[in-house]
Amino acid sequence: MIKALIIDDEQKARNVLTHYLINFVKENVEIRHADSVRGGLNVLNDFMPDIVFLDVEMPHQNGFDFLLLRKNPSYDIIFTTAYNQYAIQAIRFSALDYLLKPVDPEELQASIDRHLEKVKQKAQQNNQQLYDNLVQNIEKKEIKDFRLAVPSSEGVFFFTLDEILRLEADKNYTSIHLIGKRPFLSSKTLKHFDEMLCEFNFIRTHKSHLVNPKYIKQVTHNNQFVLLTDGSRIEISRRKKDSVQQYLKLK
Repeated sequence: MIKALIIDDEQKARNVLTHYLINFVKENVEIRHADSVRGGLNVLNDFMPDIVFLDVEMPHQNGFDFLLLRKNPSYDIIFTTAYNQYAIQAIRFSALDYLLKPVDPEELQASIDRHLEKVKQKAQQNNQQLYDNLVQNIEKKEIKDFRLAVPSSEGVFFFTLDEILRLEADKNYTSIHLIGKRPFLSSKTLKHFDEMLCEFNFIRTHKSHLVNPKYIKQVTHNNQFVLLTDGSRIEISRRKKDSVQQYLKLK
């Protein structure tokens, strides 16, 4: 049995999510509702949820205000939001989960599965650091200033984009190479980081390499490698040669 609290100011959104939780999620779910941050805090007084589905955009107090009012939660938070690129990037950079409205039943089940996996791995102990990072990211003026949260078995590590030199695929893991620090191994795939960092002009030079263009020193004369400021030489695949050359011409 999963206990879920839905906090959303729109009744239709609450009804739809409730319907999907009852009819499409494999696990049995006990559900409570609230139409505001304050109402959600009141429900928490006598209902100990496993998951809070928290609407980002609400009048008076929004989902991020909820985080400020509720420290060290024992439950998982899954944010729900209509398409809001700034909020979505802030959530993704903080390694937290979200669902886009209108909610898709398959994505809902996937979010439940991720929650259950976190419980199994006892990973929720790191959540407060991630929520704090999210609040700090939201307060930034530009997305490029967000801190990237990378949870690991050793704890949560935080990096700015300017600290990242390059990322390298290591099977289903990613080795993150940083300026002046030891490489750091993330359990996320390189594809995960590529999707997040492509809008910041990180270049996929090869299926195994993602490079911060800020640190490209030069391209070898045969266009087979990019040389970085730390002396590393990163392969350019045949498929990626044109896109790398095109970017460097515009740089």
